[in-house]
Amino acid sequence: MIKKPKIVVAITGASGSIYAERLLYYLQLAHSQFERVDLVFSTNALQVWEHELGSKSYQNYDFQVYESTNFLAPFASGSAGYDVMIVCPASMGTLGRIAHGISNDLISRAADVMLKEKGKLIVVPRETPYNLIHLRNLTTLAEAGAIVVPATPSFYSKPSSIEALVDTVVHRVLALAEIDIPHYQWGKED
Repeated sequence: MIKKPKIVVAITGASGSIYAERLLYYLQLAHSQFERVDLVFSTNALQVWEHELGSKSYQNYDFQVYESTNFLAPFASGSAGYDVMIVCPASMGTLGRIAHGISNDLISRAADVMLKEKGKLIVVPRETPYNLIHLRNLTTLAEAGAIVVPATPSFYSKPSSIEALVDTVVHRVLALAEIDIPHYQWGKED
């Protein structure tokens, strides 16, 4: 029997809530491919979501949501056996705290657990331009084993909408998390 992964999705207050919205949409479609998905929002994430997307659609998903102050969440401990954590979008403040082992909320604690347990930590920074501190923090995370997937869309698939453009990043994240959904692949016919 193939073990289905347990996944944590952390959504921070970085601009780019549409990346999180599309990620959750596809995860909901792929529900048969994982054991569970748990969500945690940073303090500012919901405010940014509502501002950017004009809705409270973050309430529309059938995933367990944990408060960012709840250190009793199962994924706050390595013994819970979570396999993948996706931070999307990832603010530079959150990335800096993760890079330096500052576990002052559930997101940074869960990321620390993922790194120490050799799980898959995928971070999707949404910032531009990067300053030297950002670059050093991203390097530190990559050296620690995280996978850095900047929210930088590609154009190979000739996206015709904002959602299709965002999906070029989200599909890469899902592929890295080993969630199989139909998506454009270079060199393959549609």
